[in-house]
Amino acid sequence: MAQLDEAAFSDFYGSHARALWAYVYRVTGHGADADDIAQEAFLRLLRAGPDTGDVEQRRRFLYRVASNLIIDRWRRTTRHEEAGALPGSPATAPREPDDDVARTFATLSARDRALLWLAYVEGESHEEIAAALGVGTRSIKVMLFRARRRLRDLLHARGLSRT
Repeated sequence: MAQLDEAAFSDFYGSHARALWAYVYRVTGHGADADDIAQEAFLRLLRAGPDTGDVEQRRRFLYRVASNLIIDRWRRTTRHEEAGALPGSPATAPREPDDDVARTFATLSARDRALLWLAYVEGESHEEIAAALGVGTRSIKVMLFRARRRLRDLLHARGLSRT
């Protein structure tokens, strides 16, 4: 990685930390997990980030690392629950969102939340989403369609949609 001096890292962190944390929080539903994952993503950026001074490439790397950490945490949690942990224990119980739409969004799978967040909040292109989530670019359009449909159906079932 093109070595970041303290001022360059501080600028990069200041520009991207809040958005990264919000992304991780919306996908995981846990503030503490968002804190841990965002911190680990920035640490990995410092240790092994891209060998370029390109801010956009660093940002994509950061989101890719965070997405991988989210998936790893989800897999560990799933294995832990399958091994006999009590459902709803503090380690696995999501924090209740403040409103009905956010609560509905939180019921989607982590992948659907990540897809929708990256596409519609972060404004990422299909190529950028594919890179962040480690899937093929051509599958993103179908995955987004299905994620939107699942969210629409959940909102409709809860009486929160206009149609």
